Amino acid sequence: MTENLLWPPRYRQPTDLPDIEAVPLADRGLPESTYALLSRAATLWPERTALTVLPEAARWREPARRTFADLLADVHRYANLLRELGIRRSDAVALMSPNCADLIPATLAAQLAGIAAPLNGGLSRDYLHELLRRSGARVLITAGPELAGGTWETAQALAPELDAILVVRPTGAAGEPAPLPGIEGVRVGYLDELASGMDSSTFAGDPPRASDLAALFHTGGTTGIPKLAAHTHANEIVNAWAIAANSVLDADSVIFAALPLFHVNALVVTLLAPLFKGQQAVWAGPLGYREPALYGQFWQIVEHYRIAAMSAVPTVYAVLAQCPVDADITSLRYAAVGAAPLPAAVRESFESHTGATLVEGYGLTEATCASAASLPDTPRPDAVGQRLPYQQVKVLRPGTWEELPPGETGILAISGPTVFAGYVVGRDEHGYVLDGLGKLADGWLDTGDLARIDEDAFVYLAGRAKDVIIRGGHNIDPAMIEDALLAHPGVTAAGAVGRPDTHSGEVPVAYVTLAPGAETTEDELLEWASDHMPERTAVPKTVTVLDALPMTDIGKPSKLALRADATRRAICEALAPFRGVEVDALIEDGTVVATVTVPSEVDESEVKGILGQYAIPSRIEVRP
Repeated sequence: MTENLLWPPRYRQPTDLPDIEAVPLADRGLPESTYALLSRAATLWPERTALTVLPEAARWREPARRTFADLLADVHRYANLLRELGIRRSDAVALMSPNCADLIPATLAAQLAGIAAPLNGGLSRDYLHELLRRSGARVLITAGPELAGGTWETAQALAPELDAILVVRPTGAAGEPAPLPGIEGVRVGYLDELASGMDSSTFAGDPPRASDLAALFHTGGTTGIPKLAAHTHANEIVNAWAIAANSVLDADSVIFAALPLFHVNALVVTLLAPLFKGQQAVWAGPLGYREPALYGQFWQIVEHYRIAAMSAVPTVYAVLAQCPVDADITSLRYAAVGAAPLPAAVRESFESHTGATLVEGYGLTEATCASAASLPDTPRPDAVGQRLPYQQVKVLRPGTWEELPPGETGILAISGPTVFAGYVVGRDEHGYVLDGLGKLADGWLDTGDLARIDEDAFVYLAGRAKDVIIRGGHNIDPAMIEDALLAHPGVTAAGAVGRPDTHSGEVPVAYVTLAPGAETTEDELLEWASDHMPERTAVPKTVTVLDALPMTDIGKPSKLALRADATRRAICEALAPFRGVEVDALIEDGTVVATVTVPSEVDESEVKGILGQYAIPSRIEVRP
């Protein structure tokens, strides 16, 4: 490896990007694979702490720790067990568990022996069955009854499709584990116990190459059942390197990790990127940011472990901005935010409350993880960041796909070494059959997002060309909600959209029309949707009955009009205490803009403060 070219001399200003790219990526000497990256870290810093994993928020002073040498040894043991179970380079290993100390090396071991296929255990069993079928995984690494009872029940329900179920225990679990039930035709056992006799010094098979598949990540279900996006080792290595290359953080900087490992951000940003510089990662308990008790302890955790950086979604920072700072948090250099629009009020309240810079980023599973990132020293609040090194971005005119000049708004497209290999659409004698399914053209990825780009390659999002609903960073396919409501005998049409929400960014709501004479209420339809929804986060907050769903001029359903109505209702509800305030939601250049008219006796600043809690454009007009 060409270590002297691995890192650019400086990467913390917008003007540093051309200097970085003056060195060809191939000359950087990046590791061949995630395994090679870990091996390098274990060679350079064998006794340095790599992982500090908290059992839960209440026990944050009782972590499990692994050095880089320990981590590599565990990866060897787990990968050799997988090999003994028949896993080879083109075989997927499914992983379905909340975060815990053993899941981290298990994920890296799956990428060493075969291909990791992380699963969100919160998906419906029908979805999980389909994802297992598409991946072809016959081995499942999963949470046992001590760690997550519901996940363990789901794992047993999936057993007929599996050859082996390997169980992980809670972080720091003591004593003998509970006996596991026998399942006919399936090898069932505790991962660490079964791997105890395996060689920890080396991997018995051939190591992966850069072009080999490393992982299959489900996309979040933006178009029906989630797709499986295939990432190569090169995809993940280049993306992790670009994140680690930022010279704001040094080798002693500690990273806080709390997103689930079935999310690409957790893998790339908080697991792989720290391996490049030998940084310690402190992992939260199994519930991560979803554990309410974490917030009461959070600033003490930051002080104790000297946390320098963290990554989360806007809802997390909205909560932290309300938590009293009861510790010395001067170690916190910056907090990264992505996955959902960032309300200006959340930025302002978090930064004024903590003194730490909140920096936005942008990415998607089909481009591995991150494609744009803000620079802490030179923030541009309206941008989601500058494109990352060696990735290219452009905007295209919808319909004609003509490239537009800087400053004009169009469909954002990305190319470069992090663009995924394609979606899994089948298997043949050579392995997985991959297809871009219309998202790839001449190496360019159609993100489906509207954006403009400035002369410095900073990206400014301008809404979504797709109709996906993003609730707290989680993608929800509106078709899932619509299909559930259309199954009701009285419903003739359905449309689901996101309604602005101060906590989650947006929440799903639905609109329906009814057959003549249908006797059902909005409350009954809401209960029906709840009972028939395959994913709990997708259950709509409201169901509204309309005489007809709005249509475009050419007769297609108008989701924009529904979003405008949902926006108007949300803002009306928020501003209800102010007498005489009028709210409208207008569609301007494909974006919903909340327009609020206030009488002169109403305090305009109070209204502005409420509007600032929503990640939507708005304006205020004062009525004499």
